Amino acid sequence: MPTYDYDLFVIGAGSGGVRAARIAAKHGARVAIAEERYFGGTCVNVGCIPKKLLVYAAHCRDEFEDAAGFGWTVGPRTFAWPQLIANKNNEIARLNGVYERLLKNAGVTIFKTRATLRDRHTLAVGDKTVTAGKVLIATGGWPSVPTVPGKEHIVTSNEAFFLPDVPKRVLIVGGGYIAVEFAGIFHGLGARVTQIYRGALFLRGFDEDIRRHMAEECLCRGIDLRFNVDVVEIEKRRGAAGTSFAVDLSDKSTAEVDLVLYATGRVPSTKGLGLEAVGVALAPSGAVIVDEGWETSVPDIYAIGDVTDRIKLTPVAINEGHVLADRLFGRANRHMSYEHVPSAVFSIPPIGTVGLTEAQARARFGEVHVYKSSFRPLKHTLSGRNEQTFLKLVVDPKTDVVLGVHMVGAEAGEIVQGFAVALKCGATKAQFDATVGIHPTAAEEFVTMRERYVPRTDAAE
Repeated sequence: MPTYDYDLFVIGAGSGGVRAARIAAKHGARVAIAEERYFGGTCVNVGCIPKKLLVYAAHCRDEFEDAAGFGWTVGPRTFAWPQLIANKNNEIARLNGVYERLLKNAGVTIFKTRATLRDRHTLAVGDKTVTAGKVLIATGGWPSVPTVPGKEHIVTSNEAFFLPDVPKRVLIVGGGYIAVEFAGIFHGLGARVTQIYRGALFLRGFDEDIRRHMAEECLCRGIDLRFNVDVVEIEKRRGAAGTSFAVDLSDKSTAEVDLVLYATGRVPSTKGLGLEAVGVALAPSGAVIVDEGWETSVPDIYAIGDVTDRIKLTPVAINEGHVLADRLFGRANRHMSYEHVPSAVFSIPPIGTVGLTEAQARARFGEVHVYKSSFRPLKHTLSGRNEQTFLKLVVDPKTDVVLGVHMVGAEAGEIVQGFAVALKCGATKAQFDATVGIHPTAAEEFVTMRERYVPRTDAAE
């Protein structure tokens, strides 16, 4: 048997890589991990955590405005972006330290440098060469920006977390969840926001009703939302008031803004790792191709998380890392299911979803039953805010099993997390109906919807 320096070498100390390293070490494996940027990966540093902290800040504006309806008088108020960013940076630094301590306490050797593959068992780590029985690629993803004249003037979500001040006018390019979230953040913090998307409707992949309802909410809040529009050219201008950008758009209009934020997707971080040289197969997107056990085309080299072409969510990467470490070093033949993985968009208002969209359900099962509800939340009967909560259930009429749960409204992520357990257990619509609701809440609507939605075209027939 060959002797290696380590049983497992992990490239990338994001959430998935850290979990895999810790669990493998817990099973007695000799583990090392290399990270050239920051501990915790995208989620901790330029993703989920700082984003939600900024969303909290953006929500404060609504809370101040809503307070009057409940008898409160709120005096003059100001917002200091530099203070928010400093506080956010302190929290991220704390979390970086937590991740590093978790690895050290587990006995994992840490290399704060880049690692590249030389062959399936050999890696160049900084100025050292090490060997490992198994290698795990967990390098995540990176923002992708299309080529456009003036591309050098744009920022991505990575840089948006470190701006010196909140811009007064923002153009957000993109229609995914990151674009929608930043539109809500900047609008809530006082910026005039224009969001454009080259397609007919944003949030591709989500349920159609959720997409349309969210578009209506964005417009209602005052976000200038435009579809079937793209950037033609970005020109930097300097004036007495400072630097601005003139953005020529495909609809022949021009947007004058202080910041152009591109949120047009992320690509797997696989460049420069030596993967092609050792024969690891990559998809056209650059994603590492893996089998059901996360093994690549090269034996003993594995990949998890956003660097692969599966569900790009932090909890998914964490679960993949845990299950893989158990399988490799814990002698447990565990598997992970990608069915009923819940997700949330921390937009304003937020989205929560689990299971199949109506379109997916129809494609898989044919006929489906749909239940919908849209209403003004109790809070806003006094606040005066014209915000609507939307809920939807998709049901298989043959088995009565609930196939999808979708929501737009306050605390949608918190609410849908619980219903994800129900879907995982195969809950039926009858069981939803037999469950007593908590009143008055928005969540109770999921167990009180009795009348099936029938499109007008069906009803006419």
